[in-house]
Amino acid sequence: MNTNKIELLAPAGGMDALRAAVRFGANAVYLGGPMLQLRAGNTGFTLEGVREACEYAHARNVRVYVAANAFTFPEEIPDMAEYAKRLKDAGADAMIVSDLGAIRAIKRACPDMEVHVSTQANCTNHESANIYYDLGASRVVLARELNLERISEIRAKTPAGLELEAFVHGAMCMAYSGRCLLSTYLTGRSANRGGCAQSCRWKFGLTEEKRPGQVFPIEEDASGTYILSSRDLNAMPLLDEILAAGVTSLKIEGRMKTAYYVATVVNAYRMRLDGADEGLCMEELSAVSHRPYTTGFYRDEAKRAPNAPEGYERTREYLAPVVGRDGDRIVCEVKNKLQEGREVELLHPGRAPVRFVARDLRGEDGAYTCVPAGRAGFRRGGAGTKVHDARARGGRGGRLPSRGHLISRGSIQSMLCYSIKIQKTRCNNSRRNIVK
Repeated sequence: MNTNKIELLAPAGGMDALRAAVRFGANAVYLGGPMLQLRAGNTGFTLEGVREACEYAHARNVRVYVAANAFTFPEEIPDMAEYAKRLKDAGADAMIVSDLGAIRAIKRACPDMEVHVSTQANCTNHESANIYYDLGASRVVLARELNLERISEIRAKTPAGLELEAFVHGAMCMAYSGRCLLSTYLTGRSANRGGCAQSCRWKFGLTEEKRPGQVFPIEEDASGTYILSSRDLNAMPLLDEILAAGVTSLKIEGRMKTAYYVATVVNAYRMRLDGADEGLCMEELSAVSHRPYTTGFYRDEAKRAPNAPEGYERTREYLAPVVGRDGDRIVCEVKNKLQEGREVELLHPGRAPVRFVARDLRGEDGAYTCVPAGRAGFRRGGAGTKVHDARARGGRGGRLPSRGHLISRGSIQSMLCYSIKIQKTRCNNSRRNIVK
């Protein structure tokens, strides 16, 4: 496949995820700023955080887009215009918005700010895409309900200067393009203002008006039920067709996901775009926690797919980011228990995982900065973090990362994980890991 002009776009819920996305092959990242993003909680960057993110990404030739795609009320339009100026000053390459008024306000206040039309706008036809282009948008994020034929039609009937972006991986909403009212109705938390309770993942029963309190099973046919959708998108098998349809930016969902998730998924798609075997890349996508996969509407599979069973699936347990080398030792910032003699996998950008046995573990308490490779010791910092390093013995499947220079705390060179079968289940809204 010709991928010279293809953008791999990754989510960044924080600086760790952003660094992982950049390190593992993203051409661009998208993140939430301090206002009007669609992720509740502490998943947005401050303006100073946006500046830091842009400086880090731009130094590595990676673009940064800021999502401001919540439904916009009248009193917020002036704020949006001022917000655009501040984001431009901070270095943002584009804003992702869904509101027509917001687009116009941004282009009037900050003509140089690139505008991308969010999937929240639910663009499903070329006429809408052309209107957005006339308003100054340089890109449209296509509605997730579109199949390949519809995408091809939009591409054929829109200007070459209008970029088309499409989701290829990640969680899907019941209302695929995101305009869902279920969470608002059941919990008072608006999905369109960043507070989605993911109500479509809940376990539902059916009651009949004249039989209150009696819960009936939801009947299924051979294709399942057609009530709620809770599968995750995985368009890896269709990448060639998606690119042939005219999509130039491949978007991965996941601003609430961990750095490990981002690294693994980005790496899988980067390897595939660079010519790696599809089977290897699909195997890597099974490593992260996910609900059963679907190819969505690209081939109309979403119309036929049964509801996903309860719980999540994954095949690896995340251990640690690898932050550097000290001689022939791998330096890790351990997140889960690293055991002597256990076989582990090293996920390194652009290649299949390297398997080896963790031997001769050493550790110190405290945050740290790894000294340049080939020199001994650690420089101690703050308290609270256990640091281990592991010597690779009996390795197979590839080489370890090359020796590095001074590595600052929080940088990510690769990822370490156990290659074991894990089943994740949900019970009474709580989660439990079962290691087999």
